[in-house]
Order: sequence, then structure tokens, then C-alpha cells
Amino acid sequence: MLHSKLLRYLDEVARSGSIRAAAARLNVASSAVNKQVLMIEKEIGVPLFERLPRGLRLTPAGELMLAHIRQTINDYKNVEADIRDLQDTQSGELTLCTTNGLAGGIAPQVAAQFSERYPRIRIHVRVQFIRDIMSAVINGDADLGLAYNLPTDPSLRILEKMEARLGAVMSPGHPLAAMGSVPLSYCASYPLIFADKAMLLNSIMTDAFAGAGVEVRPTFSTNSIETMKFLAMAGRGIAFLSRFDIAEELRMGLLTYVHIRGNTVGSNSLTLVQRDKRSLGVAARLFAEDLFNALHSTVDDNGRNGGK
Repeated sequence: MLHSKLLRYLDEVARSGSIRAAAARLNVASSAVNKQVLMIEKEIGVPLFERLPRGLRLTPAGELMLAHIRQTINDYKNVEADIRDLQDTQSGELTLCTTNGLAGGIAPQVAAQFSERYPRIRIHVRVQFIRDIMSAVINGDADLGLAYNLPTDPSLRILEKMEARLGAVMSPGHPLAAMGSVPLSYCASYPLIFADKAMLLNSIMTDAFAGAGVEVRPTFSTNSIETMKFLAMAGRGIAFLSRFDIAEELRMGLLTYVHIRGNTVGSNSLTLVQRDKRSLGVAARLFAEDLFNALHSTVDDNGRNGGK
């Protein structure tokens, strides 16, 4: 363990209240323990212990140092346990519950890359409605939940939450695809692909067009994100989705995301959650980290590409 001798010595001196007692418990010479204490006190420039007739007592600086030492020792123990657990989970499994758009977008992309690194871990990606995603995570039937606009629930711990702004999604050959940003009035001149009225996407975009003072009659309406993407790729119209829904299509150059000009498009937040007060297994935690990195990479990469 890095710096293990110093950390163990200081911790034991604080527990024992004397150099001699700490040395006896550590089964080392008192001079060795005293040397470590003096060395660190010299390095930081303040005493860690008050030298009293009956032993040693922590100074305020010593209290701070001890808290850091014990946290470091605990963190290292946790890492050791995680490494052991990781070996045990090489043939384990994890479950992610998400929505149909994300299950056809960023979720499988992350799952495929994760499986390449950990081929013996089984990954379950379930497509569910938001209320069922929440229930699955809360009840322990799923390790992670990834969805848009999840209601706040004290039984869920938020691992990541980020804005997933809806943009105009179209084929690269569409007349508006080369624009850095586009007003909704321009979009209304072309066939539009709307989410079904049962989906929140529909109300967000209906309100956005109304706020922009643009009357709209979508050519297509569907409750399938995959259908929306297919129609857009086929050049049949403009859909309104987030970059996360079309992560793979963006990477492959099959679709273009154009920022919508103005402030009429309402908030659309993407949240990654786990069950509160429940530690994730190593496999699920590593997968959550991969999801986190992929989400930020999707935003960063597309930001550098002018929002497309």
C-alpha cells in the first residue's frame, strides 16, 4: 500500500495516545514510530500532537490529518475489495433499464464497448416506461436507470443529470443540414416527424412551435424513436430528438443534429440513477462510468462539430 507505514504509524499513535504504546502494538521500535511522526510534522510545518506528561494528544492540525489518513486507509481497502470483486464479477451480470430512444442510441453503443473489455459479463438492457424504470431500480430489479425527465424520488440516487436539448434531426443531404442553427419557422416549411401525443417529446415541440408563433401540422406521428430516426435518415422529414437518441447515427454520419434557434424549446433532462443507499457492484459501477463518459463525449464531440 502506498505510504502504508506512515499512515499506519500515525493512526496507531492517535489511537494509543503514545509513541511507546503504538510501537508495541505495531511490533516495531519506538524510534521508528517517532521518526515517522517527526518527519511528517517537519514536512507540513506544524505539530500533529501535543506532548503531554501522560502521552500525546492530537492538535487541531492532527485531527485534520487523522481524518485524511483514515479516509485514505478506508479508500484503499475499498479499492482492494473492488479489485477482488471485479475478478468475481468477470462472469457476472448487470441490468440497465432505459427508454426506447436511448436503447436504440447511446445505450447499446456503451454496452458493446463495455462487453469488448469484459466479455464474460452479461449485460441486460431493458426498454420500459419511466414509471417502470423507477420501480425496477427502486426494487433492485435493475442496477441502473437511464431516462429523460425522471421525477424526483428519495429512493433514487442521481449519478448524473444533464440537459438533453432537442434539436432538428435530419439526413445529411437535407437543405437545412448545413446550417449551424435553424429557427422553427424554417423547419415548418418541410415535412415534420413528431412524437406521438402520448410522449413528452410531443408536448415539448408542440409548445415550442406555439411559442415561436408557428402553426404546424406534422406529416408523420409515431411513438417509436426508431421510426422517427428511419424516416429522417430516409430524407422524409425533420425529427426532433436529442443527440443522445442519435449517438450512433451521428457517429456514422447517417443523421445531422442542428441546434434550434431561439428559446422556445423546453427543458429535456437526461438522468442516470441507481437505488439510494445501495452500493453498485463493480461491474455496474464501471458500466455507469462508461455511460457517464459517453454522455459527455457525445455533447463535447458534437459541440466541437458546430452542433451537428
